[in-house]
Amino acid sequence: MKLVIGLGNFGKEFEKTNHNMGFMVIDAVAKEIGFNFKKNICSSVVAEGNYNGEKVVLAKPTTFMNLSGIAVKSLLSKYGVDKRDIMVISDDIDLERGKVRVKKFGSAGTHNGLRNIVANLGFEDFPRLRIGIGRPPEFMDLADFVLGDCHLDDTLQKGLDKGHEAVMMFISGHTLDEIMTHVN
Repeated sequence: MKLVIGLGNFGKEFEKTNHNMGFMVIDAVAKEIGFNFKKNICSSVVAEGNYNGEKVVLAKPTTFMNLSGIAVKSLLSKYGVDKRDIMVISDDIDLERGKVRVKKFGSAGTHNGLRNIVANLGFEDFPRLRIGIGRPPEFMDLADFVLGDCHLDDTLQKGLDKGHEAVMMFISGHTLDEIMTHVN
């Protein structure tokens, strides 16, 4: 079983914001494999089914970004999935715009959603996929930047497409080493 969790903030006003890279990737994956988000469980909307003979669960926490750990902990408990079979997708201000990075484990860095996940789970060793949004201009507040319009240009779209490709590899049974070699 694979559990893929895209991070973001729920609501129409947040749909195309920098902080919703995880939601954007997970929505593209769901569309490609024909999954629909129907269930509202574990503080998340969930789409699940079989893909290439394996159960796959796609989740978008309905908590705000900074409380994502509540949903992730609940999802892990409900589905009983091994931490190596989850992937968390988030934006990252420390990566160049449109750059994608897949890691097997690591610190939460500056990302408050990942920090909350680590705090709730009590461990950092879970796979994550980060989509670079770059740093805000010097004059702009960080919160305004991450909650602001992502201005979906070719550079960012290529990053989202690469993130989508990485998730497809993950749910198709590729190893994290294979995914990292292909994406990073």
